Amino acid sequence: MKPDPANSRLQPIASLSALGRGLLLAVAVALLAGSASALFLHALDWATATRLASPWLLAGLPLAGFAVGWAYLKLGGRSDGGNNLLIDEIHQPRQALPLRMAPLVLLATVISHLFGASVGREGTAVQMGGALADQLARAFKLAREERPVLLMCGIAAGFGSVFGTPLAGAVFALEVLAVGRLHHAVLLPCLVAALLADRVALLWGVTHSHYAVAPFGALSLLQLGALLLAGVLFGLTARLFAGASHALAAQFKRRIAWAPLRPLLGGCVIAALAWSLGAERYLGLGLPVIQQSFEQPLPAWDFAGKLAFTVASIGSGFKGGEVTPLFFIGATLGNALAPLLQLPLDLLAAVGLVAVFAGAANTPLACTLMAVELFGAALGVPAALGCATSYLCSGAQGIYHAQRPGAGKAVKPAPPAA
Repeated sequence: MKPDPANSRLQPIASLSALGRGLLLAVAVALLAGSASALFLHALDWATATRLASPWLLAGLPLAGFAVGWAYLKLGGRSDGGNNLLIDEIHQPRQALPLRMAPLVLLATVISHLFGASVGREGTAVQMGGALADQLARAFKLAREERPVLLMCGIAAGFGSVFGTPLAGAVFALEVLAVGRLHHAVLLPCLVAALLADRVALLWGVTHSHYAVAPFGALSLLQLGALLLAGVLFGLTARLFAGASHALAAQFKRRIAWAPLRPLLGGCVIAALAWSLGAERYLGLGLPVIQQSFEQPLPAWDFAGKLAFTVASIGSGFKGGEVTPLFFIGATLGNALAPLLQLPLDLLAAVGLVAVFAGAANTPLACTLMAVELFGAALGVPAALGCATSYLCSGAQGIYHAQRPGAGKAVKPAPPAA
């Protein structure tokens, strides 16, 4: 059997000269990434509060988009590759990530939120973590083949600290690289980086959103079947989101050659639709609506509204990420499906929150762990069912086009015994 080329490139990750050195570097990454996430989250809180207090700021979204596009055109260089650049550098180390990647994505994301773009925050935290981690590789003169483990620690630290889910962050860094394949050799440094980065962010005064799920008894076979059906719908929604985002971004690039004009035009469309439809609830992170999805029935179209505004924002070139909007889409879709499937509203909102993300990012294990960290151990089984089913139904292409195929999603028979 031929070796998987993507996997073979990652084999050197497991051969750090000393485990102690790797853990010390993970600690250094955690200090940098956790502090950067804290600064970012505080700035994001300010931007969100300012926008909500001054709704007229939405009128500036086109100019904000132009500013973001111009900054990346003139200053960004390779930074415009975002999360996909990180994944590519882990698989095939070539060139150090530019340090400017961290402040650029932080400022671009805060500006996007200040004026109302529907974007997330994980992309920012992950890119800051990766860019800062790569500076350590340069400072300590790490060999080319040693860089991937440091970049994976940066991903884990950024993701874990921005959501307050270090276990999910560590596994996400392993799982996001290739569909259906994990690289266990770097689990320990990634776990150390994510755990410490989360603690560092908390020491800087960061607080995370909490959603309550009422206790529930043992699920019946009928309810388990309903969860599987919901998982199918979550996966198809994730597939629609990823496909629409990639297609719209490709259309913008094909039809508008000069990059700053893309988010300018996208900002015009988003602002016009939000005002004409009274759809301001679909702008920004949407955390209040996510909270409501656990507490009361919401309009059945909320998930579609957020999906459309996020695809328009990401596809036209605004910066931030997709994960928190995917949380919104999943939670509100679960809210809408709960009465139809005869499941508790808060339970299905919680499963939807992680399952749509699992399908879109091809990370079902990380998302199952995230459910446990956010909602408690009781959500483990329902979340695992929803995430696994969503992952299998979400198609081959997720939101990160740099993901390698790995083992894929097809169940392959074991080779015959010799």
